Amino acid sequence: MARAIMLQGTGSDVGKTVLVAGLCRAAKRRGLKVRPFKPQNMSNNAAVAEIPGETRAGGGEIGRGQWLQALACGVTPTVHMNPVLLKPQSDIGSQVIVQGKVFGEARARDYQGMKARLMDAVLESWTKVTEGADLVIVEGAGSPAEINLRSRDIANMGFATRANVPVILVGDIDRGGVIASIAGTHLILPEEDRRMIAGYLINKFRGDVLLFDDGLEAIDKFTGWRCFGVVPWLKAAARLPSEDSVVLERLASGERRALKVAVPMLARIANFDDLDPLKAEPQVEVVFVPPGKKLPEDAGLVVIPGSKSTIGDLIGFRENGWDRDLFAHRKRGGHVVGICGGYQMLGRVVRDPEGIEGSITEAEGLGLLDIETVMEPEKTVRNSSARSVQFGLPLEGYEIHLGRTTGPDTARPSAVINGVEDGAVSADGKVIGSYLHGLFSADAFRAEYLKSLGVRGGGIDYRAEVEKALDEVAAELETHLDCDAIFALAR
Repeated sequence: MARAIMLQGTGSDVGKTVLVAGLCRAAKRRGLKVRPFKPQNMSNNAAVAEIPGETRAGGGEIGRGQWLQALACGVTPTVHMNPVLLKPQSDIGSQVIVQGKVFGEARARDYQGMKARLMDAVLESWTKVTEGADLVIVEGAGSPAEINLRSRDIANMGFATRANVPVILVGDIDRGGVIASIAGTHLILPEEDRRMIAGYLINKFRGDVLLFDDGLEAIDKFTGWRCFGVVPWLKAAARLPSEDSVVLERLASGERRALKVAVPMLARIANFDDLDPLKAEPQVEVVFVPPGKKLPEDAGLVVIPGSKSTIGDLIGFRENGWDRDLFAHRKRGGHVVGICGGYQMLGRVVRDPEGIEGSITEAEGLGLLDIETVMEPEKTVRNSSARSVQFGLPLEGYEIHLGRTTGPDTARPSAVINGVEDGAVSADGKVIGSYLHGLFSADAFRAEYLKSLGVRGGGIDYRAEVEKALDEVAAELETHLDCDAIFALAR
C-alpha cells in the first residue's frame, strides 16, 4: 500500500484542487510514483477517464480536477481517482456517478442515505489507486467542520479515519476570517477527527507574509497545530482548468482586445473550461455574462457552453432575455458556437420524452440551426479522435452527453468524430454546433478558426502552457511550503 496524505479545507473553494495538483507535480519531480484521489466530488466540469478492466470502447466520468491532478502526476486518469462524482441537475438534486458510471439520481436528503453503500465503492477504488504507487495525495470536499453530516461522511474525516490518512487543513486567507476558520475547526471537531490533523497551511496570501506572523502565533495558541507554510496567490493557477463554477462569479474582463467572446453563464453550466484555450489567446477577450446582464453588443462570437440540464438552461436563457440578444447578434453578422448542450439549444426543439432531465419534457429551441434533439437514456462518454470538416484539421477532445440530434443542417457536419459525422453548420457558416468538448484546444484549428473571424491567433501550444503552469505552481509550493515535512508525514 502506498503512503498517503490528505488536504482538507476549512470550507469550499479554498484552493485544494490546485494545491494537490502542485504537490503531485512536486512529488513527481522528486521521482515518486504519485497518484491523486478524491473520494467524492461535486462538479459539472467532468472529464473522461479510463475504466480499468473495461473492454468496450469509451470511458467513465471523473471531476476535471482529478483529471488535472493525474496530468500533474504524469499518469493516465482512471475512474478510481474520483469514485463518487455528483453532477447537480437542479437546486436540490444531482446525478450520481460511481466509478465512472451513472448510479442514479438523488435529492440532497436522499443522497445522505446512499452514503453507506458508496463508502464501499470509495474504499474499493482507494485500494486500486494505491496499488503500485509510492504516494497518494487525497483531496477532501467542503469542510470537515460540517459535523451535522459527520456520521455519514465519505469525503473528509469519514474517509480519513477509515483509511488512516493524516490530514493537513487548508485555510483561505483571501476570503477573510482564516484564524477563526482554523481555530473554529479545531474547536468543534470530535477528538477522533482532531487527532487526524497533523497541521495546517495558509493559502492565497497577498502581500508581505511577515505581516501575518501574529496570526500564526494566534493559530498556534488556539490549536497547537504545526504550520507547514503560507502560500501566496498563485498567478499560474489562472492558466489551469477549473472545475468549480464559483470561479466564474469572480471573473472580470481584461483589456479590450481584437475579438470579444461572450459566454452566457447558464445555471447548470458544464465543462466551461472549453473556453480556456480562447482565454489564453492574446487577441481574444472572453467575457462570462452572468444572469440579468445582456450579451455585449460588441461581441464578435457568442459561445453557448455545455449544460447538465439543457431544457432547464434553455428556459433560463429565454428568461434572461439572452435569446433576443442572440438574435440581434446574428443580425449584426455575429458568429455563434454551441458545444454539447449549447449545440442542442441552437436547434428547433429539445425533447425529453422519458423525463431524464426533469418534469419538463419539451422546450422550443433557439432556432439558429435546423435540427432537433431527443434525450435518450444511454450516455456517450468517450475520448475522441476528430477532424474539422471546414478546415480539414485534426481536433482533440471528448464527449459526455445524452441525446441524439438530427435534422437538415446535420448534412453540413462541423466535424468527423471517430469516423462519424458530428454537429451541424448553418447555411452561411456562421453558426456551428458540436458535441465535441475541447474543440478549441486543438492549436492549429483554433488559429484557423480565429483567422476566419479576422483575428490573428495561434503561436500557443495550449497543452504545453498547462504543463508549464503546473511546473510553476509546484515551484511556488516548494518555495513556500515545507514539502519535505509534508511528504514525510504520509503514512
